Amino acid sequence: QVQLVESGGGLVQAGGSLRLSCAASGRTFSNYAMAWFRQAPGKEHEFVASIMWNGANTYYADSVKGRFTISRDNDKNTLYLQMNGLAPEDAAGYYCAASGRDYIGPYWFEYDYWGQGTQVTVSS
Repeated sequence: QVQLVESGGGLVQAGGSLRLSCAASGRTFSNYAMAWFRQAPGKEHEFVASIMWNGANTYYADSVKGRFTISRDNDKNTLYLQMNGLAPEDAAGYYCAASGRDYIGPYWFEYDYWGQGTQVTVSS
């Protein structure tokens, strides 16, 4: 299996930026498609973005398209999420997830492994 550890969350003012990282260990990182989800208190997991194992294909939720960028560095076993133009509605726990079946769709239950999350807070 693969272990995932997120970092980079914090408090930012509306309009600001953050870069989240997800460090992977265990099995070969490049074997997995990866995604970011978020979850606000009392809400369901919400798909944010995903990326194929080689970075060739990416997929974004409409709510973040044009503001967030997902990327990966397979040599460093790390997934990233660059978040620009943050708004209060982006505040949530952000989780990275791995799929061993090249799945990059929006359904959280299709992903096999999850990190523990990193909190993003956006002040207005």
